[in-house]
Amino acid sequence: MDRTRYLIDTLNRWAYEYYVLDAPSVPDREYDKLYDELREIERVTGVVAPDSPTRRVGGEPVKGFERHTHIARLYSLDKAVTEDELSAFFTRVKKVDENATFTVEYKFDGLTVCLTYEDGAFVRASTRGNGVEGEDVTAQILTVRSFPLKISYRGTLEVRGEAVIRLSVLEQYNRDHPAEALKNARNAAAGAVRNLDPKMTASRGVEILFYDVNFMSEEILSSQTEAMEFLRREGFKVYPYFKICAAPEEVQDAVDEIEVERRRIDVLTDGAVIKVNENSVRAEMGYTDKFPRWAIAYKFEAEEAETRVKNVLWQVGRTGKLTPLAVVEPVELAGATVRRATLNNYGDILRKRVRVGARVLIRRSNEVIPEILGAIDDTMSEDPPVQKPFVCPYCGSGIEEIGANLFCPNRDCPPRVIQRLTHYCTKNAADVEGMSEATIELLYKKRGLRRFSDLYALTKESFEGLEGFRDKKIGNLLSAIEKSKHITLERFLYALGIGQIGRVAARDLAAFGSLEKIASLTFEELVALENIGEVTARGILAYFADAENRQELLRLQEAGVTPRAEERVTEGVFSGQVVVLTGSLASYSRTEAQKLIESLGGTAASSVTNATTLVIAGEKAGSKLDKARKLGIPVIGEEEFLKMLE
Repeated sequence: MDRTRYLIDTLNRWAYEYYVLDAPSVPDREYDKLYDELREIERVTGVVAPDSPTRRVGGEPVKGFERHTHIARLYSLDKAVTEDELSAFFTRVKKVDENATFTVEYKFDGLTVCLTYEDGAFVRASTRGNGVEGEDVTAQILTVRSFPLKISYRGTLEVRGEAVIRLSVLEQYNRDHPAEALKNARNAAAGAVRNLDPKMTASRGVEILFYDVNFMSEEILSSQTEAMEFLRREGFKVYPYFKICAAPEEVQDAVDEIEVERRRIDVLTDGAVIKVNENSVRAEMGYTDKFPRWAIAYKFEAEEAETRVKNVLWQVGRTGKLTPLAVVEPVELAGATVRRATLNNYGDILRKRVRVGARVLIRRSNEVIPEILGAIDDTMSEDPPVQKPFVCPYCGSGIEEIGANLFCPNRDCPPRVIQRLTHYCTKNAADVEGMSEATIELLYKKRGLRRFSDLYALTKESFEGLEGFRDKKIGNLLSAIEKSKHITLERFLYALGIGQIGRVAARDLAAFGSLEKIASLTFEELVALENIGEVTARGILAYFADAENRQELLRLQEAGVTPRAEERVTEGVFSGQVVVLTGSLASYSRTEAQKLIESLGGTAASSVTNATTLVIAGEKAGSKLDKARKLGIPVIGEEEFLKMLE
């Protein structure tokens, strides 16, 4: 038996070096020699140890997959595809803990699997399924060699990983099997794991990249960093890229790095995963019905291309922010010829190593101007670095530097005015169909268009003599302007372009029902909202404190612009109530309960503020319950909630 143990331990060590570390220490023939010896001993004795490498050979086909219930639920991840959505995530985290840190990892595109260990031994593998239960694929996963059959941790353990097939492995498989070529790496991995014949799984070259400890019977980990160290220490294959970030700006840099580098790696990836590092913060943030609140997947859904930078110009936006714009060699991207691409700020230029002459990767998404993701080589041209401007290139005002960004302080700077008006007319704002940036610029130059309220003073005569404007086009424009007077409060707030208010924050504010109520909110009431941070709150207060802004709101009102809150049911048991749910309910999901509250006249809010009139506390209620008690807000449980519904 001593010889058997020696063979098992030696073969497992060599397999770990080969499949996990990608650094074999012995030739294949040496491994095969010991493997054959072990298999013969097992044949004679009839004893196969739980961690014997011979268990990894595909056995007979199974008749069907058994269902397996996970010990802890395997949540999916909420997704962000815009900076606004990612910014809202950071705001929610910082409200819980200003000092919270983040981790950034690749999001691999394969099949999620969960492995279970008892008393140090591998006992089962299953697919994620619906998160609560999945299919038992133990026989198939045993053919994969990138995880240990035996570990030092003696409690009950669930670890989570992504079953993948490397792009090079897929390419070789398709060359060897042209008649059954596999379409893509994701489908190939999923098909291999969910194949009833384990021998087929073994032939596909599947490996698992681990990224999460889903359950431990004895919690000994306090962060994602410790979880990754635990996985590596126990012999699970972990992808080497793992960044710890102290601030959202560092997270964005890591995401940009992944987006550039993912073209060079041998695994299919479609995004980056951002997680709160500390388990204590995760516990306080909790979960929605489907997702953990403390993690998000940033998806790369845009098309990308390579080109070369010819020049860098500076544009001024509606807030006065100066944004560097790269003039690039023409390249076809997403069905259009691209000649310009944006960068975020001067620091972005330095981080991404952008210079005139540099070869860069650009991305185009949702029909907006492409963005430069970074230089893809280290070759610098002989041209000087991009210079930071000290005066506005359009109006000559001295530049103000606020944080990482440069600003023109002149609110009457021509491009600021034009961009402000253009934003107001966009689809997600006032939705003035046909009022393009080119039309606004023409009206700015020829008719003195300056304010939002000036739009509503336009008449048919305002367009006379302007090239390209015939009766039908003029009529359509004036009709669209008139229609925009009847705008929802949420869209109106977004249209005004107040500071950092995006569509997410505008939705939260609109729940207060009127512009007057929003204008009267205090700093404390604003930052108490889930998606509004301190910077946005100060921007809102500054906007309503400004005399010119208040005058413009009055002019809009006189022009007939009447922002309205979404029509709501006003009668019912929750009439006039602002209700916050905390914890989980057995009878309804959070979304279902919120809809019921609103269908009975109430307002379902996400955060406890002074405006909150009732809190419904389910199981594992968190900080919202504590805050409600401090503020003296009535709290009821699920049983009383159900009685109210009756």
